[in-house]
Amino acid sequence: MSDEQEKSYAARYSALTSLLASISQRNHLQQLDLTGNRLTSLPETVGKLASLKRLYLDENQLSSLPEALGSLTSLEELHIDANLLTSLPVSIDRLTKLKTLRLYNNQFYALPVSLCRLTSLRDISLGKNHLASLPEAFWQLSTLQVLNLGENQFSALSKSISNLTDLRMLDLGHNQLTAVPESLGKLSKLTFLYLSNNQLTSLPEALFDNLEELLYLNATDNQLTSLPENLGKLTNLKELRLYNNQLTALPESFGSLVNLKELHVMNNQLISLPTSIGELRNLKELRLCNNRLTSLPASLGDLTQLTYLDLRNNRLNALPESIGNLTLLTHLDLRANKLHALPASIESLPKLEKLDLRWNKLAALPPWFQQLEERGCTVFL
Repeated sequence: MSDEQEKSYAARYSALTSLLASISQRNHLQQLDLTGNRLTSLPETVGKLASLKRLYLDENQLSSLPEALGSLTSLEELHIDANLLTSLPVSIDRLTKLKTLRLYNNQFYALPVSLCRLTSLRDISLGKNHLASLPEAFWQLSTLQVLNLGENQFSALSKSISNLTDLRMLDLGHNQLTAVPESLGKLSKLTFLYLSNNQLTSLPEALFDNLEELLYLNATDNQLTSLPENLGKLTNLKELRLYNNQLTALPESFGSLVNLKELHVMNNQLISLPTSIGELRNLKELRLCNNRLTSLPASLGDLTQLTYLDLRNNRLNALPESIGNLTLLTHLDLRANKLHALPASIESLPKLEKLDLRWNKLAALPPWFQQLEERGCTVFL
């Protein structure tokens, strides 16, 4: 057996109901992967694996862990997603080298304070449990870079979250949050922020003051009626998802999101777009279906990188002539509007692959439809 084989053992999806006794004798083992078995418990002898660095126990039926787990003082990664855990052993605070802890999809209603002593933690996933709060000491884990609290029962969040100054990814989606603390805006290294599927009616004005590294923001499926003006400070943002809210307008500062590539604002109540939207020169996808738009600004034609434009189910009765400047556009969805005519400039869109005009009120079919179809563009009327 090679050195690498001695250091690693895997028995994935092998229908194991207990840990093989021989494994605990392999005290040079550094990685043990028992993913996808039928384990309901681990023996105390697991504590003999003093060299173990990575332990994978995902997709088993574990309802508890032995206190001997605390003897695995070399452990750096512990993966226990999709089990039946309701608690952790008190001894877990002895795992001082632990960097990754995955507890997604278990049965936790609370976490022990002892967990908060794992000061080397970089990545912790607590999603899909029954958590409504965390020990206050949790917010002192200042080395955390990834924190998943999604799919829980949080209705509020401690303002002490601002202590997690190294955080890069934060998932708060699918909870019951009615507000997020303004202090969240101090997490200046944050690149991914998920706020979807909560009960938010607004976002704090100062939330975006220092989030200049943010690349992705998802606040879909809330009850937002407006956005703070300082959203425009997210100058590195590449993808913004705001669909399924109650937004009636977008702030004029939107034009400062100069690196934005995707904007998803479907299923809102927008009646207009800010003129500054034309400054989003890197935008490739703009999804605006199911709003109340009656017109579009001429500056829309400045979005010269746009490839996908969805305006379905609005109240548009005309389109700006400048739409012909969108020379990279491949898909234009205009279904279910009130269009009587189309600007002739659409004929000059060289890359258009699909033009959908169903459920409009066109007085006559433009003669250039045939030229579009001859170029290979699919036209639906």
